[in-house]
Amino acid sequence: MFEQTFKNIDDIFHKDAGCSSELDYTEQSSWMLFLKYLDDLEYTKSQEAELLGEQYQYIIDDQHRWGTWAAPHNADGKFDHDNALTGSDLMDYVDGELFSYLKGFKQRAESPNTIEYKIGEIFGEIKNKIQSGYSLRDALEKVDELRFRSQEEKHELSHLYEAKIKNMGNAGRNGGEYYTPRPLIRAMIDVLQPQIGETIYDGAAGSAGFLCEAFDYLRQREGLSTNDLDTLQTNTFYAKEKKSLAYVIAIMNMILHGIEAPNVIHTNTLGENLRDITPKQQHDMVLANPPFGGKERKEVQQNFPIKTGETAFLFLQHFIKMLKPGGRAAIVIKNTFLSNTDNAAIALRKELLENCNLHTVLDCPAKTFLGAGVKTVVLFFTKGEPTQKTWFYQLDPGRSLGKTNPLNDKDLKEFVELQSAFAESEKSWSLDVEKLDEATWDLSVKNPNTEEEAPLREPQIIIEEIIALDKESEIILGNIQELL
Repeated sequence: MFEQTFKNIDDIFHKDAGCSSELDYTEQSSWMLFLKYLDDLEYTKSQEAELLGEQYQYIIDDQHRWGTWAAPHNADGKFDHDNALTGSDLMDYVDGELFSYLKGFKQRAESPNTIEYKIGEIFGEIKNKIQSGYSLRDALEKVDELRFRSQEEKHELSHLYEAKIKNMGNAGRNGGEYYTPRPLIRAMIDVLQPQIGETIYDGAAGSAGFLCEAFDYLRQREGLSTNDLDTLQTNTFYAKEKKSLAYVIAIMNMILHGIEAPNVIHTNTLGENLRDITPKQQHDMVLANPPFGGKERKEVQQNFPIKTGETAFLFLQHFIKMLKPGGRAAIVIKNTFLSNTDNAAIALRKELLENCNLHTVLDCPAKTFLGAGVKTVVLFFTKGEPTQKTWFYQLDPGRSLGKTNPLNDKDLKEFVELQSAFAESEKSWSLDVEKLDEATWDLSVKNPNTEEEAPLREPQIIIEEIIALDKESEIILGNIQELL
């Protein structure tokens, strides 16, 4: 039922002049879903308070509550079309009054860790793009059909929302910013094995897929106490995100997975000077897929000991600093990081190998990320001990990946199993760091178990790679234009 409702909502957006892409559909459905979720949450809490003979203090005042303006019902519990705002009246209320009221919560909230602050942040960043008050009325009625009152309902909605994020990622040329394949994330988590009480951080959160999957992994543990569940809600997951749309989606995604007031901060992570990061701010674990191909301004580069315009290289330095001694990380990065000959890349590899134990490198095939053909690797390391040996695994699903053939959990099963013992196989091998050339610290993926001569590639694969590289060049040129 919920799946059809989601499709109907997208159909309404598709016909409205203000929404032109999957990004718009996800953005607009997100603010409506958030308000419906909040209404159901407040209803549940008011019922719980009533059972205890207590008075519940509503966050949203009566005039701006969902049931007053978005979905009024009559005494029989049926939708009250006579008193429901529509057309220009609805647009005037939403644009002129509602968003302003909700934005004000940021100033009124006691702290950034409250749901009130998140309300203010979201509606300070997002705008109603729907141009027709009749389209907006139709969409609100569809959203009102959704329910967030049971774990089963939330679970189903979280899966549908993930599908929307995936579609949004596939539709955009920079889709990898929004969607990291969930099987890859789950494999990364399986290797790091987070524990209750540890803190997990992603400073380039995107849609918060890493934190949502880590929450699901930990929540499924048997015998969790009330304290454990409270720890997962409030003191486990931490994130930062620069872009407004991704920030809103990250909060909504975490809420749908069961985290009521996500610790997501809307900020430019790279704007923080590494020297200002204190031990209190460090975490037990980092899971991330930072953006690559971007170019950062000179003033941002001054925040880092190894200066470079490459966004991903700055993020890697940030993540190392954000780890506690003994902390563990799994980070996606472009595979050229392993072999680039520029000074920054060499210095960063040296830093990583000397101050962290880079114990595992997962080499991912082309098109692992459906929105981009760029090849990537995942770096697994522990902070505070030098690398002596690195275990490599060359992931080969045995097929060309694509939208109809995406990466799945089965593809990564062997990697997780072999990695636990750093076992050697046709696809895996170990490299002694003492044998590296200290002039370059080159860590190129060179499988000693296969012939060096690469097989001829299919023309279609070559064409796809050329298209992917063209798209990447567009992004880089766009970033350069912004700097000029």
